[in-house]
Amino acid sequence: MAIALDLMWQPFQPRERRWAQLRQRPAIAWLTGLSGAGKSTIADAADRALTDAGRSTMVLDGDNLRQGLNRDLGFTAEERAENIRRAAEAARLMGEAGLVVIVSLISPFRAERAAARAIAGDIPFLEVFIDTPLAVCEARDPKGLYDRARAGKILNFTGISAPYEVPEAPDLALKTRNQAVSESAQPLIDALLRLSL
Repeated sequence: MAIALDLMWQPFQPRERRWAQLRQRPAIAWLTGLSGAGKSTIADAADRALTDAGRSTMVLDGDNLRQGLNRDLGFTAEERAENIRRAAEAARLMGEAGLVVIVSLISPFRAERAAARAIAGDIPFLEVFIDTPLAVCEARDPKGLYDRARAGKILNFTGISAPYEVPEAPDLALKTRNQAVSESAQPLIDALLRLSL
């Protein structure tokens, strides 16, 4: 429901001053893929490597966001869309502050990922597909979610009872099936190092 108020954008100091202080430019990497694909693992590896290289970063992870900012949201289509919108808005604000932001969310629908890119505005945005087959994700099942979904104990579970739309033209596609984490994460690390110069 829209709230009818006379709202105006309040200008503050130019964001470029913050970027200059950090000696970097911002970027947003949006990691998408099935549960168990390796999104959080790759996000952590990239975050650590970028921090080691002197970049200021932040990871926005789906599970972590649902324990705070998005804890009031469930898993209906509408609530999932709102989950993604909030994450994208938070990533944009962090980008305005000059951070390199890595977002790790299943984000199953193309339209919602496109909306996240639109929210990023002129902050460089990479859609990163963690390309791991369903069978591999299900075999990993680190949280036991696939077993519960197959038993009907979790409704609207992406890949089982809810769809996942594979990105048609991601900026990066990272395969985790037969690669070490460091090997899978390296193209993302390289891209973010270039963007943040």
